[in-house]
Amino acid sequence: MWRTPTAFVATLALAAPLVPPSQAADPPDHRPVRGWSERLGAQVLTDGGVRLSHTQRFEMVGVTWRGREAPVVQVRTHSGTWTPWRELHELGEHAPDRGTGEGTQTQPRATELQWVGPSDGVQVRAEGGAGEGLRVVLIDPGTSPTDFQADTPPADVPPADAAKASERVAAKGVPRPRIRSRGRWNANPNWRDGSPRYSRTIKQAHVHHTAGSNSYSRGDVAGIIRGMYWYHTKQLGWSDLGYNFLVDRFGRRWVGRAGGMRRAVLGAHTLGFNRRSFGVAVMGNYETVRPSKRAVRSLVRLISWKMDRFGRNPAGRVRMRSSGSDLYPQGTYVRLPKIDGHRNTNQTACPGARLYTKLPGIRRRAQSRVDKFS
Repeated sequence: MWRTPTAFVATLALAAPLVPPSQAADPPDHRPVRGWSERLGAQVLTDGGVRLSHTQRFEMVGVTWRGREAPVVQVRTHSGTWTPWRELHELGEHAPDRGTGEGTQTQPRATELQWVGPSDGVQVRAEGGAGEGLRVVLIDPGTSPTDFQADTPPADVPPADAAKASERVAAKGVPRPRIRSRGRWNANPNWRDGSPRYSRTIKQAHVHHTAGSNSYSRGDVAGIIRGMYWYHTKQLGWSDLGYNFLVDRFGRRWVGRAGGMRRAVLGAHTLGFNRRSFGVAVMGNYETVRPSKRAVRSLVRLISWKMDRFGRNPAGRVRMRSSGSDLYPQGTYVRLPKIDGHRNTNQTACPGARLYTKLPGIRRRAQSRVDKFS
């Protein structure tokens, strides 16, 4: 139960964005990403707080703070009416490894980023923690013509029957599944910090969920990824989007972090275990909701292809060295599943109980696929 007397509650009319809109030079079907933040404090100590709506339009919300102790954060948003309160969990275990040169100790800690749909008001309350430097971050992911082309296959993609026939032909390795490039979600290359970093090889796949809403539409997906990219780079100080790949609830696969989908790109998704691995996040919250069959099939095809490229069998376990996580101190060697869930390496509920229970079947199916094409 929420204990009101110890909570900070604030409802905000937010100020100018950190990224100028400059919409006049853009065509009508393009609206650039805009993100901004507002400092919070012990402004209101009542359950209802003060309702100030009519903020600038936004679709995603997160909270950042400084200090070691994490507050429990709840938000609700306004779009005609106020939504129920929802908790935002800490993002902490999704982060760059120490010693990689990505991110710094001075960067803020943060919650997961929640997609809430078009909104014009926000209310935040936080319980526990020092509340030091507490800020609410709002993002309008904008629009791009590519958002509405996401279901249009490129001209070089063969029909489904031809694709199935090609798989029956003896092939060298698992065929690469269709993966939408960063251009399909209109990634801004100027947000990246320097060149991609690489591992020597790939030994593991870490499965995540983004813990956001499950009610997004197909046309929302590209914008949600853009918003995550802005949050990870502009607010958290990471060099790029944390995940190597994303899978939406419709089963579509997307490139996340830049550097080449075929290469061992070092990500920022599994604190302490990013080296020699890649991270794939299923968009949505799968703690109580089952992932779709299409999303699970998409995971199988993506992971089996990627691991086969590096000569790995998806089944079984592998010995990995931690570079420092909240479960395994730096230098600890751990035997982990080659396809694991984030909770295997960190104190987190990710990738959600209902997705986590799918992992044994995903391992079996991925191994069968590698065996088929070996």
